[in-house]
Formats: sequence, C-alpha cells, structure tokens
Amino acid sequence: MKAVVLEEPRHLKQVTIDEPQGPGPEEALIEVHRVGICGTDISGYLGKFPFYSYPRIPGHELGVKVLDVGDGVENIKPGDCCSVEPYINNPSSFASKRGHSNCCEELQVLGVHTDGGMRERFLVPTRMLHVSDSLTMDQLALVEVLAIGCHAVNRCRPVADENVLIIGAGPIGLSVIQFVRLTGATSIVMDMNEERLNFCRETMGVNHSIVFRGNGNEMEELQDLTDGNLPSIVIDATGNSTSMSNALNYVANSGTLVYVGTTNDIISFPNRLLHGKEMNMLGSRNALPGDFIRIIGLIEEGTINTDPWITHRTTLQELPFVFESYTKPETGVIKAVVEIR
Repeated sequence: MKAVVLEEPRHLKQVTIDEPQGPGPEEALIEVHRVGICGTDISGYLGKFPFYSYPRIPGHELGVKVLDVGDGVENIKPGDCCSVEPYINNPSSFASKRGHSNCCEELQVLGVHTDGGMRERFLVPTRMLHVSDSLTMDQLALVEVLAIGCHAVNRCRPVADENVLIIGAGPIGLSVIQFVRLTGATSIVMDMNEERLNFCRETMGVNHSIVFRGNGNEMEELQDLTDGNLPSIVIDATGNSTSMSNALNYVANSGTLVYVGTTNDIISFPNRLLHGKEMNMLGSRNALPGDFIRIIGLIEEGTINTDPWITHRTTLQELPFVFESYTKPETGVIKAVVEIR
C-alpha cells in the first residue's frame, strides 16, 4: 500500500498537536487512543463503498479521551473516556426529527463523508460522545461495530425460537449474531470462509453454520435446519451484490430480509420472489444513540464479552505497511485495531 498524504479540506475544523484549537459551544476536543478497522474502511480503500468521498482520513470506530469542552457543555467533561457515535446529523432534518438520526439527509459520517479518527486530536459535537467510567479504550472502539448489528436486529425484531439466517461472518455479521442471541432466536450463519465459521462456532456459540460453495447444497442444508420452512428472517451482512441478490431465495414465505451490508453495484432479483412470498425487505444503516448507550451497559455488566474480537493490532506509523493484509480474509483478521497512543 502506498502512503498517501491527504490534503485537509478547507471547510473542516482541524486540530493538530502543533496548532491546538479550542472547542466551540456544544463541542469537545478529543484525543484519539484507539481506532478499529472495519469493512467500511476497507471498502473505501478499495473504492467500493457507495457513500465514500475522497480524499479522506478514515476511522470511525473510536475510543477517545476528552481534553476540553466548549461553553455550556454539561454532559461531558475533560478526562472522560468515550465511544464516539460517528454519524454527525442535522437535528433539524426531516429524518432526525422522526427519530432516524442514523439516516439524516445531511448526514456526515466520520471517516466517510468527513475526516475521521486516524489522527491525534479533533473536534466533535458533544452529543456524539458516550461516556463510560469502566470500559477500556479497546472496548470503547468496539461499541460502534456492535451498534451496527444491534440496529440491524432491531429493524427485524426476532423473537425466541425464530430461525434467523445471517449471511456473512465478518465483523458486521458477528455483531448481528451477538444481538440475535440476546433475543433467544436461533442463529444460522452462512459464509464462504470456513475459518470464520469456526470462529462463530467456537467463540460466538453458534450451533448451526453452512459453508457456501455456490453449488445449491446450502438450500438443502438450510431447509434441514428449519424443518423445510426456511428462516423467517434473513440478514445479509456481506456487502456483496451477488449475495444480496440471491438472499431472497432463503427467506420463508411472509418472512423478512434485512440488508445491513451495502454495495455500489446493482441488486437484482425476480419480482415473484418478493411478491410471491409477500416478503418484507428492509435496509439497515448505521445505528441510533440508544444503541450506543445499551451496548456500553451490556459490556459493563459482562453480557457482551469483547475479548475475542480483536485479532490484530498495529500503530498509526505501521498502518500503511499492514493495511493491505486486512483486506484479505485468508489472513484471519476479525477485527484490527490501531493504537494511536
């Protein structure tokens, strides 16, 4: 991977160690400690993420410390350790006023639309910070990826004893598995990568997994696990247009399909699959403030164990030399974390 020097867009507020800038009203100056690498970062690097703009400083899974706050700020104080909700919305927008700040029409996601956390310090609105007195910086950086799965599961609301197929066992798929399990529903995971499926079985407690080989056998395996009825909920976490197009085949009649992965490519399918099954088809984008609050509480009380998640570590200085390896599933990466300090 070639090292690229990104030129800072003029309209963005920037803070550097050499030229510190104080926060304004409802803002905080934060010091970055941990940055998680996620599928969005990899897709942006590969030019495959539909919302990405360039040039861009990546990084939106963040564990940070508050250095300073602006006038009138009461919910955050210097010294607080926080997870960052990276979806900077306009509170006055149509979607935000309807409780959907995650898909605000003017949304600016850190590391996607505007520069993210692969830097030492920067300014954020204090409403995007979620404090914990006990979580480590590693755990704080994992809250965002867990929130993506939490929101996707909230979109389809599985119930106990329901069969849920999760397609894709990358970090987003793993976060979906985590929250499906909390509902009492049965998780079935399908992926092409047997090593990731082993991780799901051995670490995530998944009892049912299917290796996708593209020969049609997965449908028979799936029907065997669901008494021939197919899953009532399918969540596609691949971000692969072929997988997303085929996912309708696995949904039971009257069932629900959720797309939590995203792609630049066109998704296509016969109308009879959607119409004949009277299927619900949902998109799931980002997460909501309440998801962050809930997840921090679940980690603090021990309901969610984050220990197995981080498989690779690097420093900011080493990142340009190892990032390419994170794009390759065969290297065994589940979650890589950049240690800024």
